[in-house]
Amino acid sequence: MGRVEGKVALVTGGGSGLGAADCEALAREGATVVVTDVKLEPALAVADRIGNGAMAMALDVADEAQWSAIMQEIDARFGRLDILVNNAGVVLNADVEETTLEQYRWVNSVMSDGVFLGCKHAIPLMNKNDGGSIINMSSTGALLGYPIFFAYSAAKGAVRAMTKSIAVMCQEKGYKIRCNSVHPGAIETPMVQTAEGRAPQDVAEGVLPPGTPGHPKDIAALVLYLASDESRFVNGAEMVIDNGVTIRPF
Repeated sequence: MGRVEGKVALVTGGGSGLGAADCEALAREGATVVVTDVKLEPALAVADRIGNGAMAMALDVADEAQWSAIMQEIDARFGRLDILVNNAGVVLNADVEETTLEQYRWVNSVMSDGVFLGCKHAIPLMNKNDGGSIINMSSTGALLGYPIFFAYSAAKGAVRAMTKSIAVMCQEKGYKIRCNSVHPGAIETPMVQTAEGRAPQDVAEGVLPPGTPGHPKDIAALVLYLASDESRFVNGAEMVIDNGVTIRPF
């Protein structure tokens, strides 16, 4: 217990799915979590559930003014930020021919612009104290060809590249800030259920057969590791967590 004791963490898209699981894992191990979501109500529910001084705030990750305001609030309340989990995401089922420019810009505004803005505004606050850990949620969509998720994959590819650039910049400038990307395969979340047009299904315990969705807690365990000082030598890495999807020959 206490793997992130005394740390302050901000999680975007924290009101459900992977974000909620990340908030729960971080709070359980001692972090004070700022739960953010474009919808305040689910963020409030998660903050109330996890306790440990958690607070909830509404955040549209594509809005730079909101990022600036949230960082000012965190600085005023806690004087520090140690962990940023850029998790907020949306999905669009359309290939390159079907995707409109408006749709493409919308998807990328959330998952590419949102990650850029989060990192840009978190780094100065992290750098005021002892540095920190930035965890950017990418996807196997950044590593494989998924025609039906064209805009989503483009955004996740940008997250992968931004992460490496930020990690190197922080090292070169002497910042004690690490930046890594997480690349999940299919996980049993509301977003995946919507994308696949199906009802929720249970995820079994133990080792899962190929093609079976993972549980949000599987991703949260990796996020917790990257947030903790245990991962001090992990920087600029793309952490694939997909039950072997990307290594299968067919």
